[in-house]
Order: sequence, then structure tokens, then C-alpha cells
Amino acid sequence: MKVLVTGAAGFIGFYVSQRLIADGYQVVGLDNNNSYYDVGLKHARLAQLEALSGFEFVELDLADRASMEQLFAKHQFQRVIHLAAQAGVRHSLNAPFDYVDSNLTGMMTILEGCRHHGVEHLVYASSSSVYGMNETMPFSTSDNVDHPVSLYAASKKANELMAHSYSHLYGLPTTGLRFFTVYGPWGRPDMAYFLFTKAMLAGDPIKVFNFGKMRRDFTYIDDIVEGVVRVMDKLPEPNPNWSSADPSSSKAPYKIYNIGNNNPVELGYFIETLERCLGIEANKLMMPMQPGDVVATAADIDDLVEDVGFSPATSIEQGLESFVRWYKSYYR
Repeated sequence: MKVLVTGAAGFIGFYVSQRLIADGYQVVGLDNNNSYYDVGLKHARLAQLEALSGFEFVELDLADRASMEQLFAKHQFQRVIHLAAQAGVRHSLNAPFDYVDSNLTGMMTILEGCRHHGVEHLVYASSSSVYGMNETMPFSTSDNVDHPVSLYAASKKANELMAHSYSHLYGLPTTGLRFFTVYGPWGRPDMAYFLFTKAMLAGDPIKVFNFGKMRRDFTYIDDIVEGVVRVMDKLPEPNPNWSSADPSSSKAPYKIYNIGNNNPVELGYFIETLERCLGIEANKLMMPMQPGDVVATAADIDDLVEDVGFSPATSIEQGLESFVRWYKSYYR
């Protein structure tokens, strides 16, 4: 089976591609290698993937309609795992059109490619950020998500709506995965745990937003990958008993899942754990809440457990220890 993985040079795409190849799939990895963060890290990930039999890399921008059409026509993918996106809440405050080009136009070319070339299942990355101003914890896929607090979150909500329209109109099976604060080795340098580690090893202070009173459902990369791979083979079916009270399914072949650790951690404890792993006490600069951020996230994963039999379980202590070990090795 041939699978397209977009964002293959990115954090999650890198790991998903490795896992699929190990499982015997042919993987075509797509990425535009943009400079949102260290391109050297992306190239290092790609070097590992390109050493594997069964992987082919295509450097291409999702917004290039003609080239995307040619890619789908050439390869006739059975499955597509769409992970490429312009990430980052804070960046969306400064560069909003990056999100339009990548997250909206990019999703459109993926949907059109799937529609016209018989793709059996589209699995795409959504985000816990879609829950926005929701205050009921844990966040459930049955919740209304019409109040995003950043353009990034709005673009991810839009992706879910776009996917549903194609599931309804063309019978394209689509599954959206709302990821909750993914971390681990080879992670994104713009994420807090990465920035904290770099600053602490350099003896610099770290910025602790909302005075450390944020809570996040930190989810280790291996757990995310396991969820993605299991969902890929679970094609959504129309729900004959659907009602508008259930936004996570439809009378079309459409489904939404949360993938989170289901165990929120306060930022203060997260930093304490990182301090223990590094053997360094952080110099903390306590800061107010940042625009576009939310105070807490927590995932209700009952649907994921019921449908694919998987529940993320890596503890924050295990996950951060693995990350620190990789960080010290990679950056020497």
C-alpha cells in the first residue's frame, strides 16, 4: 500500500513515516522545508528517512495546485496522512496569511487530490486548540468548538468543516485527529519544553506564562504515532443514528478523535520535572497570559479507546527524560 505523508520533514510526520515504513508501507513524504524553524533539523530528520528503503521524498508546497494534482495522478495513493501545516499560535498573530496559504489552501489541494484519485481514507491533523474558549474539562469531541481564540485554531476548525463537506458530497472517508501538546525527541524548537531546555543549558532565564498556572495534556510522540497508525486502518462509516448533538460523526463517512495523554500536568510541575532531568534549576521569569493561549487542555479519549483500542500512557517523567537524552546527544 502506498501512503502520502505530508509534513514528512516535520516532527510528527517524521515519526509517522518511520513507523509506516517499518510496518511495510511505501511512503511518499512531502514537505516544503520552510524556515519557520531550524531547517537543519528538518534536513537531519529527512536524512534518516531517506536512508530507509520504501521512502521517497518530494519537496513541494501544498499551495502549488498543478504540482499537487500531478503528484496524486502519478502515485495513486491508497491512504493520505495530512500532517503538514503552519503551526504555532503566536506566529499566527504576526503572519496570518501563512495560515491561509498552508492550512486552508493546502487542505483544499489535499481534498481535491483525494477526491479525484480514489484515496480510500484521508487522516488529517487537527488540534486541541479548536476547543478555544471551552471551559468544561476534559474536552470532548461532542463539545461545540465555535469559539477559537487564535487564527491557528480557526484554521484547524476550518479543516474539519472542509473535510466534512467532502465526506458528504463525494463519500470521501475522512478522520480528523485533535492532537494535544505533542512533545519528545526531534521535536519542534518553538515549543516550550524545547525552549526551556535550550535556555536552562545556556544559563538563561525561561519565560513562564500565566505565572506557571497553565495545565496541558502533554502527549508523547510515540503515543501520537500509535494513534495515527491505528486510526489509518479504521475507515469511518456513516453514522445512521447521527444527530446534530454529535459533532464528531455524521451521516457521511466522517470522524473526529482526540489524541491526548488524558492526564493534564501543571506547567510548574512540568518545569520541575525538566529541572530534575537536566540537573539544573531554572531561573524563571513569571509572565502574564499570552494572547491566543488557553489556560488548560485535557482530552476525553473514550471514542479512541472504544474504536481502536488505544490509550496514550507515556508519563511526563519518561517522556522528558527521553527528550533530554536526545537533546544532549543531538546538540552535543
